[in-house]
Amino acid sequence: MASVLSPTRWLHLATTALLLTTNPAASFSTTPQNNNNNRCSTTSLSVASTPPQQTSTPYDTVKVDLSSGRDYPIYIGSDFTDTEAAKLIRKHIHGKRVLLITNDRIAPLYLERYQQLLSDNSVDDKELVVDTVVLPDGEENKTYDVMAMVLDKALGLGLDRKSTFVALGGGVIGDMVGFASAVYQRGVNFVQIPTTVMAMVDSSVGGKTGVNHPLGKNMIGAFHQPQCVFIDTSTLNTLPDRELKSGISEVVKYGLIRDAPFFEWQEENMTKVLERDPEATRYAIRRSCENKADVVQADELEAGVRATLNLGHTFGHAIENGSGYGTWLHGEGVSIGTAMAATMSEKMGWIDEGLKQRIYDILESADLPVKLPRDSPMKVETFNKLMSLDKKVADGQLRLILLQGELGNCKFTGEFDTGALQETIEEFVKEIEA
Repeated sequence: MASVLSPTRWLHLATTALLLTTNPAASFSTTPQNNNNNRCSTTSLSVASTPPQQTSTPYDTVKVDLSSGRDYPIYIGSDFTDTEAAKLIRKHIHGKRVLLITNDRIAPLYLERYQQLLSDNSVDDKELVVDTVVLPDGEENKTYDVMAMVLDKALGLGLDRKSTFVALGGGVIGDMVGFASAVYQRGVNFVQIPTTVMAMVDSSVGGKTGVNHPLGKNMIGAFHQPQCVFIDTSTLNTLPDRELKSGISEVVKYGLIRDAPFFEWQEENMTKVLERDPEATRYAIRRSCENKADVVQADELEAGVRATLNLGHTFGHAIENGSGYGTWLHGEGVSIGTAMAATMSEKMGWIDEGLKQRIYDILESADLPVKLPRDSPMKVETFNKLMSLDKKVADGQLRLILLQGELGNCKFTGEFDTGALQETIEEFVKEIEA
């Protein structure tokens, strides 16, 4: 039976992890170069992706190709039967104990189903015991103490190193469960079952896990890759419209930084995505996962090209933190941050006015915010303080992902016009004060 635990007082694990393995030299360009490792803009992806499988429920498989035998699949389909889902997920569970973790919003919808199908020992020869824990929902609960509830439960059950944690939910659940699995007995396996667009296209893939700190978002965490990612897009049928739109900001990102044809496809098909058209939704998720897998394969620990996936995030994280976690959905903060990055890039002459307008247009077509509301508490000083604590800061130098050149190209750099940065921040803040 699922249980909601109260956080207990216990010694903090010595697990505050450096989330960036960085090169303080500060500049990284994604404009095509001779060195393929430095190439992020692309119209053809090198990541392994298979066509729909010939089963009663067709699905795509995108492979995240890592070293040392740590490759794992992303399964993408819709309306899997319980038996189909059980077969795909259970083959990535190697021990006999499973801890299935979700939140109090998802639990009434999907917890019983996934607990039962994971416990269905008739699909293979394994005898699995599945326990559950339910966490409070929301970005404001993405904390060390809430994450400790998972560890308390695992310790109380006596789970060993062969146990598998399963994350059922959106990005907050995935990040916290991933971090818990990274530190429990110095690392156990985990599986991602994302139920939001944001988690499906971004946070469930690539192994970045963590929790927030009052001084910064995702500042405590670790890199820990899942055994597999299982995406059943039918869970999006219960996703609120606001959260659907929030996730689209991460889809837009891939087109801007490296996949111009995908951006152009979005311009033509955004209405279908918003209307939850099954084919358009599945394509958007698959193409996003292919892009994410390609980048993770090239730079698993975010020493260079992977940082470009954070387009708009430095501004966006400051907005989320400065406004109070939970005020903005992550994708909404990223959307405003992307508009700020585009504005700053245009002010520096790195992109033209036409491209900047296309960026604003596509975000607005997804009903995403591109400016701060009148009641926002954000000030110039707030931006500067919180951005100075960003994970991409190296040796005290702020580094940003900015757009440069034609659509599909960007640059990760600390070498930018600080005047353009301040002018951009002031311009957005003035809209509040007007």
